[in-house]
Amino acid sequence: MKKTDEKLPPIAVNRKARFDYFIEERFEAGLSLMGWEVKSMRAGKAQIAEAYVYLKNGEAFLFGAHLNPLSSASTHVNADPTRTRKLLLSRRQLDHLVGAVERRGYTLVPLELYWKDGRAKLAIGLAKGKKQHDKRATEKDRDWQRDKGRILKANRR
Repeated sequence: MKKTDEKLPPIAVNRKARFDYFIEERFEAGLSLMGWEVKSMRAGKAQIAEAYVYLKNGEAFLFGAHLNPLSSASTHVNADPTRTRKLLLSRRQLDHLVGAVERRGYTLVPLELYWKDGRAKLAIGLAKGKKQHDKRATEKDRDWQRDKGRILKANRR
């Protein structure tokens, strides 16, 4: 198989994460998956909107991600679409995340599920939760950027 530099579209994106959290650091984690889950992801049947990452015994797990099983892919396996999946991170990254979550009150949020060199990867963010006034300010800024684009587009004509 020949590797190409073209960027594939993401499998699933957690759009709400950037609205609810300040993302301070990003990490790339591999996923421990079963065969039917890979086929399901290739078909685009994955959702991480309600998923979260938690740390237990020095390991990271993805909880609440929904991979819809294909009817043709898993005939002999009892497919559980919301099973907990282990994240594959280096020991140094795990130690850094454990320190940040337990001592400094950060949260781990799944941001994006994508393919990289034929392997499924999950971008996770080390994040702080936004307060309500922060969310309003983000929304106000987004609206202003949209209106500014419209004004500039109208002036160019």
